[in-house]
Amino acid sequence: MKILHTADLHLGRQFNGISLEEDHQAILDQIVRALIVFRVDVLVIAGDIFDRAAPPTTAVRQFNAFLSRVATETTAAVVMIGGNHDSGDRIASMSIMTDTRRALIRGVVAANEPPMVLKDEHGPVALSGLPFSYEYAARACFGNEAIQTPEDVLCAQVEAARQNVPHGARWVIVAHCFVAGAQNTNGERPLARVGGVDIVRPEIFRGAHYVALGHLHRPQFVGTPHIRYAGSPLAFGFDEADSKKSMSLVEVDNVGRVSIDLIPFEPLRGVRVLRGRHAELLLAKQSTDFVNAVLTDEVPVIDAMRRLREVFPNTCQLTYEREDRAADIKPVRAKAIKLADSIEVIGDFLEHVRSEHMTAHERTLVSSALHHLHIQEYAA
Repeated sequence: MKILHTADLHLGRQFNGISLEEDHQAILDQIVRALIVFRVDVLVIAGDIFDRAAPPTTAVRQFNAFLSRVATETTAAVVMIGGNHDSGDRIASMSIMTDTRRALIRGVVAANEPPMVLKDEHGPVALSGLPFSYEYAARACFGNEAIQTPEDVLCAQVEAARQNVPHGARWVIVAHCFVAGAQNTNGERPLARVGGVDIVRPEIFRGAHYVALGHLHRPQFVGTPHIRYAGSPLAFGFDEADSKKSMSLVEVDNVGRVSIDLIPFEPLRGVRVLRGRHAELLLAKQSTDFVNAVLTDEVPVIDAMRRLREVFPNTCQLTYEREDRAADIKPVRAKAIKLADSIEVIGDFLEHVRSEHMTAHERTLVSSALHHLHIQEYAA
């Protein structure tokens, strides 16, 4: 059985105030194309479908159109769950009057977790969708006041799901959590209360043949290849500039062994950190990528951002490398300077700002300018 594992679409999100609607549309188109080309049996979306609980109307319409294409242009079933950015009730409402033979949509925690069971030539495959839930909701759902952490929540969900897995079936779990040992980015929101521990141990997924995870934005497996994060299809911060985004094409064989192939996403706009002198960056090839420019110029460049945006219109940040070298900046020399010696004062200032001595030519220019000032003062 072939499963296409995706997660963390974050529809409706912006990048430094710039709309990602077209970027998301390109990603959704690529998912549909992969479902068709690879003849996928199940599409998994492991939470954070939207970027916030009340997403913009455009994002909702975009996702509805995407699901319509999946239903009409492919034969894939769909398993999707709510993540910590989603409204569980909104996601749950999508399951009303859907064909449960082809869709498992889980938005709100439940004490009973029946899976969607599909069959291939080797027998049944049970897919359990475990939506993200905070501790207080899980305590009320399971009637268990001992649930105090995200791990407690997920343990209760996994055990509820385990009770419904048919004997002999291969088992796939879809969850949204932070598994110990995984690498996070700056874009994920903590899953626990302030001061709490939000990680869960991978051992709680005992018995599952594949665990399709969402929440962390870097594609990665945790401990063993069958416990995997698909990652987000787009980079949402400059700390992800080096991250290769992909979908995970998972094939489950007759005994539950999995083989995983990564299908790279091709974003409309990349995320890059460019480092160099301002004049050098202006000579680069024009690009619509999101750019964080780190200038190596020792002195501030006039109108640097506006001029850089003529080449990189989506430049979001501009900093100077020297500002990151605070520890290397030399303190002002504590020496006595005669106030009357204006040339020395100016020379010391230039050396402090740019770490270079005044040249002979600059000294001549300064001396000439000061001489003219003195003449004007006497004339007045």
